[in-house]
Amino acid sequence: MKSDISIPNVVFQAAETLAKKMGVSLSELYTAALNAYVAEHQRENITEALDKIYTDEPSTLEPELVKMQVVSLEGEQW
Repeated sequence: MKSDISIPNVVFQAAETLAKKMGVSLSELYTAALNAYVAEHQRENITEALDKIYTDEPSTLEPELVKMQVVSLEGEQW
């Protein structure tokens, strides 16, 4: 997909320099940067959702599950 965007000259020049240094096109650089930015914000959304859940729900394991985990680790070397 093609898109027109406006960015400050300083940012464009820095991106152009970095793209040349990395041996990639500006499109590839912008795509990688946007992917990283979006992924970071998606992780934040997941953290916020989990925080919201655990304000109402306990985050402790049921005793039987703890016992099962301990048994499953017996004999394991750490």
